[in-house]
Order: sequence, then structure tokens, then C-alpha cells
Amino acid sequence: MDAPQLTSRPGGVVATLALAGTTAAIMQTLVTPLIADLPKILNTSASNATWVITTTLLVAAVCVPVVGRLGDLVGKRTMLLVCSVPLIAGSVVCALSSSVIPMIIGRGLQGMGMGMVPLGIALLRDVVPTEKLSSSIALVSASMGIGGGLGLPIAAAVAQYANWRVLFWGSAVLATIIGALIWFLIPSVPASAKGQRFDAPGAISLGAGLVSLLLAISKGADWGWGSGTTLGLFAAAVVLLVGWGAWELRTKDPLVDLRTTARPRVLLTNIASIFVGFAMYASMLVAPQLLQFPEATGYGLGQSILAAGLWMAPGGLMMMVVSPIGGKLTNVYGPKVTLLGGVLVIAAGYGLSLALMGSAWGIMVSIMVISSGVGLAYGSMPALIMSSVPLSETAAANSFNTLMRSLGTSIGAAVIGLVLSQMTTEIGGFSIASESGFRTALLIGCGVALVSAAIAAVIPAVRTTVTGGQDKAQAGPAEPAKSAVQA
Repeated sequence: MDAPQLTSRPGGVVATLALAGTTAAIMQTLVTPLIADLPKILNTSASNATWVITTTLLVAAVCVPVVGRLGDLVGKRTMLLVCSVPLIAGSVVCALSSSVIPMIIGRGLQGMGMGMVPLGIALLRDVVPTEKLSSSIALVSASMGIGGGLGLPIAAAVAQYANWRVLFWGSAVLATIIGALIWFLIPSVPASAKGQRFDAPGAISLGAGLVSLLLAISKGADWGWGSGTTLGLFAAAVVLLVGWGAWELRTKDPLVDLRTTARPRVLLTNIASIFVGFAMYASMLVAPQLLQFPEATGYGLGQSILAAGLWMAPGGLMMMVVSPIGGKLTNVYGPKVTLLGGVLVIAAGYGLSLALMGSAWGIMVSIMVISSGVGLAYGSMPALIMSSVPLSETAAANSFNTLMRSLGTSIGAAVIGLVLSQMTTEIGGFSIASESGFRTALLIGCGVALVSAAIAAVIPAVRTTVTGGQDKAQAGPAEPAKSAVQA
């Protein structure tokens, strides 16, 4: 196994990869301020317009594990450059669109760029010195949340004060800058799994299973949870994913090594990631609605879309501030402690939101606390994964963990959406989510965070060797520590 190729410019590498991850995440929230106007903009129905958002989610879910594995096979820098191409092309297609089909195609291309985040995290293990690795991983990993937190107010401001096409032209320019930075600043390192074959059957079956599952979750409320289409998709997902698992265990060079994934440390981290993704996204759904609901409801705060985005923006900034702190905690106490602390902070933020939801300042403070916890948790999970897998599987393993986070956000969106749609009140002849519905949603977010804390608490320690009094697992994940399976 090749030794890591350390770079003399780690600061530029980390900044580039963090900006790349932030840019990819911004693409997901880019159209949020336009949701109400999309049917008019694209001359289509409201149900068709929702595909502009759903398509990005589906394409990202399919492409992230594939791109991660290709990063191990052909090189992470190469695949980072490849990911920048659909980001640019998709942004241009969206900017030029005047109907729903081209917009959906463009949004699908943008979804392909989400593979930048796990690729960037895995590349850090190859090029960043051990003493800077934990804080670097924390920052790049948290870029998903940072991009989501900052993307909303930026997009809202542009949508309110300029033509909506400026959003996509701006994202095209930003993606082009990212591609140039990757070309000039990211070093090329040998592919860690060079010579192995790409598992095309595994990629196809996993993609089909994920599309079936996420389509059922994201559209189940519209189609009806008991409808034949929804139930058929859930059934197809079960069959396809079970078949995929059986294939992965038999093939020589799997897309995802399920034997590695089944190790308790990796498995429990991935399960915790689902709950953390749920807990993060629940607040992103509840807070904007509370801020924008009219004051006549008695619990809404009557803010504009732009004002609501600005009230939430400090949450994204807190992730940026807290991530390096999380890296230092990981260096001292290990990533398990950082993850546990992060999810407990998320739970505390939800508890705070129940008490302070009556004011914009209160919601802002609550979101800052929740986002701080997300920054700690998101930064620790890749460190847990990479301390438990071989160097040849780092990109694929991180991509699978990113997929678990995305699955959690999708489930969170479905569950919170269902709660808010069922617990309603009548205002001016319209049925809207009630105050008790919002409180229930916040309680669910708190409960999910506590469940992830319970899972994090039982993640086993890595069996390590101690050299010169230093525990390699806590020194950073630059070298995979031996687990009980490897020992």
C-alpha cells in the first residue's frame, strides 16, 4: 500500500475542498426560494415543478457511491474534476431553461456534483499531515451543512432583487472557479485501488434500489402512502437492495465492501449518520415556516423569505466556526466522543427551540446551537469511518456514509412533512400547520438526536497499537487502525 503523499500546501487544499463541498451543497438549496414561483416560471403544474427538487436528490443518491468508488479506482483528483463538469453544465442548462424538462435535466446534472464532498474527505487522508487531518476532515465534512445554511439566504436575496436566472449563472461561475482551483491546487496522488475492476452490476442495482426507495419516500405524501405506486416502489426497493447486497458479497471487487461496512464501528457510525441527517433537516423544515407564517396565526413571525434566510444564516456560519474545534476534540478524545457531544448539542438545541420558538431571535439562537452540533457530528463521522477501513476503500466508504446522511434527510423530510400536514388549523379558510404540529416536529427532532446519541455511545473503540505512548486512532485517521477483524 502506498504511503500518503503529503502536500506542502495543505491550507490551499483544505480551503479548495471545503469550498467545493459548500458549492455542491448550495446547489441543493438553490431553488428553495423559487418553489412557489416555479409553476409560473416553467409553465407547468405544481406537482411537475416538484421534480426540479426531487431529481437532484435522486441523481445525487445514485452518483455519490459510484463516484466514490471511481475515486479509489482512477484517482480522487480526477473524479473531483469530473464532478465539476456536470455542476457547470447543469447550471448553464438551468439558466437557459424556460420549461420544466430542461430544468429537470439541469438539476439532475447539478446533483451529480454532490460526489465532491466524500471525494474531498477521502483525499485529505492522502495529502494532509496527521496533525492537521482531524480539523481538515471536520471542516470539509461540515461543508454540506455550511452550504445548505448559507445557500438559502443568498438564493433568497438574488431571487428577490434580481432575475431568477442570475442564480444559475452565478452557480455556473462558482463551479468553474472550483474546477480551476482543483486543477491548480489539488495534487495528484496514486489511485488507492488501481487495478481493481469497477462493479457495474452493483452500481446499476444499487442505483435502481435507491431511486425506488427515495422516490417512494419523497413522493409518498403526494401519491398516498397506501397507493399502489408507493407500495410498489417500496417493494421494488427491498428486492433490488437485497439482491444488490447478495451480489456485493459474491463479487471480487464490490462497489461497497459490505464485510467492511458490517464491522460494528462502521455499521453503527452509518446508522447514527441516518439519524443525524434526520435531525439536521427537521430544523431546516420547521424554522423557515415558523419565521414566514403570518403573525395572525399567533405563532408565526411574519418574516419575508429573505429575512427568514438571514435569520437562519448564522447557523451555517456556526458550522464553519465549530468544525475546527471539533477537529481538536477528535485529536484529544477521539471521534466517538466528538460525535456523541455533537448529537447531544443538537438535542439541546431542539429543547431550546421549544422554549424560544415565539421570537425570531429565539429561533436564530436555536438554529445556531443545532448547527453547532451538526458541525461537530458531521466532522467526526468521516474520522470514525476512515479509522476503520483500508486506504483502498476510503472514497467508497465515505461516499456510502454521505449516502446514509442523505437518506436520513429524505426520511426526515417525509416524516416532518407528514406531521405538519396532519396537525393543522384553519386560518382564513386555509388549512395550515398548527402550533402543536410544529412543537411535535421539534420534539421528534430532539428524540431522533437522542437516539443517535445512544447509538454513538455504543460504537466500539478501535483496537490499536500504542507506539511511544501515542494512540494511533486518536492521532488521526491517516493510517487505518486495526480492528478486531483485521488484527
